Amino acid sequence: MSDGSLGRIASLVRHDLRLQLRDPAPLLVRSAMPLLLMGFMQPLFRAALRADQVENATGAEQAVPGMAVMFTFFLVNLVGFAVFREHGWRTWNRLRASLARPCEIIAGRIVVPLCVAVLQLTVVFLAGGLLYDLRIAGSWPALVLVGAALALCVVMFGMALVSVCRTVSQMAVFANLAALVFAGLGGALTPLSALPGWARPVAPGVPSYWAMRGFTDVVIDGGGVGAVVLPVVVLLGFSAGFAAVTLLFFRFEHQKVSWS
Repeated sequence: MSDGSLGRIASLVRHDLRLQLRDPAPLLVRSAMPLLLMGFMQPLFRAALRADQVENATGAEQAVPGMAVMFTFFLVNLVGFAVFREHGWRTWNRLRASLARPCEIIAGRIVVPLCVAVLQLTVVFLAGGLLYDLRIAGSWPALVLVGAALALCVVMFGMALVSVCRTVSQMAVFANLAALVFAGLGGALTPLSALPGWARPVAPGVPSYWAMRGFTDVVIDGGGVGAVVLPVVVLLGFSAGFAAVTLLFFRFEHQKVSWS
């Protein structure tokens, strides 16, 4: 990649970062909400985990990863708004007419949401340890690998939704619906062992299942990097699939409808 290409991507990233820092309230709320919900969910998860023979479980072992996964998928809207706002501001055609190539525009649009997703996961896990006594039985590097793979998967899912949705309203509805469905099927709202019988066969078909499986392998089972290779690879596979959808359906000449 040439210096000129990196410079154009960096320019787009700086622009998105300035907009994000200008209005940090959404990020603060997205980080605070899972911490608040953990307090309500922890007693329920404590009972469920102890019934599942997890000794000395505090409930944080499920509450922290579960809320982290669910609210990370709510960041899909952030990815979409980065594109739709350009159409709302009537600046998309100007961006297309610039020296930036399509691949550079896409790359520039995913960097800030990816950083936000990683930051949110970091805040949730660290605060979960301080506020709810989360104890990591396994390897921190393994936990980081799962979190990084999850963040990339969420961002690429957001780009895939942008590519197939014409209006920002469509994207918001599908993004929020997916976050809730993924949370339910993936084991974010209940331990994987307690999923309903009808959900267990289809649960591996959603990325949140593999994120929760990876987090559980580390937090509860005490696994290391080797234990999370499969969940990380599957999450990267989902990311590749979402990237393929983006490349197949995203058209820079398409006009999208924003809030305005």
